[in-house]
Amino acid sequence: MKITSIRTVVVNAKMRNWIFVRVDTDQPGLYGWGEATLEWKTRAVTGAVDDLAPLIIGKDPRDIENLVRTMHKHGFWRIGVIGSSAIAGIEVALWDILGKSVGLPVWRLLGGKTRDRVRVYTHLGLGEINAVYNSMSAGPLIERAHEVLERGYSAMKVVFIPYTHYTAPVRAIDEVARMMQDLRSAVGDDVELMVDFHGRCASAGSALQYIDVLAAGRPLFVEEPLPPQDIAGLKSIAARTHVPLAAGERLVDRWEFEPFFQARVIDIAQPDLCHVGGFTEARKIAAMAELAGAGIAPHNPLGPLAGVAALHFDIATPNFVIQEEMVGAVPWYGDVLQGPIRMVDGYWQIPEAPGLGIEIDEAVAAKHPFKQEILTATEAVLPDGTVVDW
Repeated sequence: MKITSIRTVVVNAKMRNWIFVRVDTDQPGLYGWGEATLEWKTRAVTGAVDDLAPLIIGKDPRDIENLVRTMHKHGFWRIGVIGSSAIAGIEVALWDILGKSVGLPVWRLLGGKTRDRVRVYTHLGLGEINAVYNSMSAGPLIERAHEVLERGYSAMKVVFIPYTHYTAPVRAIDEVARMMQDLRSAVGDDVELMVDFHGRCASAGSALQYIDVLAAGRPLFVEEPLPPQDIAGLKSIAARTHVPLAAGERLVDRWEFEPFFQARVIDIAQPDLCHVGGFTEARKIAAMAELAGAGIAPHNPLGPLAGVAALHFDIATPNFVIQEEMVGAVPWYGDVLQGPIRMVDGYWQIPEAPGLGIEIDEAVAAKHPFKQEILTATEAVLPDGTVVDW
């Protein structure tokens, strides 16, 4: 069996362009799909896929570990998040091919079932951009939280930490405290809440001021309280709070995760399969996390194929905790892909179809061609004009 071609299909979903990758083989009707979506880097990633393709065309798609090594090592330069995302799209498609070729779902090939269902959470508005990033007062926050619960979820993540710099204003701290109190009162104690800081605090001190007032609401975790490179700052926070800390969505391989695990600064690691290179690297990161006493909650605000890949990974990963998804990102989210995800009472069910069990409807995809994504991050500016982390 040999790889004959690799191509991308780009689908505009407002905030993101979903990048689907198709790998074809010389076996009639046997091909695989993966996803390589990377926010605001669409043209760079599709170009990277084109650059990587010649390295593996003509080779056996079932030799996944070796093909991944080839794409990393036979380009000399370390490829960063753009190249790693491109590899992820190709690599997930290779697993899809392997599963189809032997008639088994990918999760079986990853080691089999470690749970009977997969707990998931979503965002306000089920991921609709304005609901996620513009619910900064109690009224819309509570209303949208109830909508999430009505859709059958029992866990949700909110983004209501304001743009911050090295200090946190008193009014901002008080408002975050009120919003957390109101949210917990509104949803009750049976609902898990997560608060995403989005790396908006430039110092451990400012992050801790928010975490201290969030603690009474008993969040499942707070996410990225600091920008991703600040391990020393995270260590300072971890020493001064009992609130579980999560991070890792902007780390792209096991070498970037290793210092976090070594320092024991996170309770939850959040690799994104579409950014760390697919199943091959994510499995190694999960094993490292388990050694460091950390759970896995994969990052996934991306397209529908990324969700299916995460489902297979979660089934086979023993230290998995909870899975992110954003099925409300656009109204037609489920139209472009026919797939196996079925949610019952806030849990995804176990699929049995071979491979990933999906098919991309390219006719639907063609109705949403590439466009410049909405540049939401440009809103991250303080009143005095200082540019800060989004």
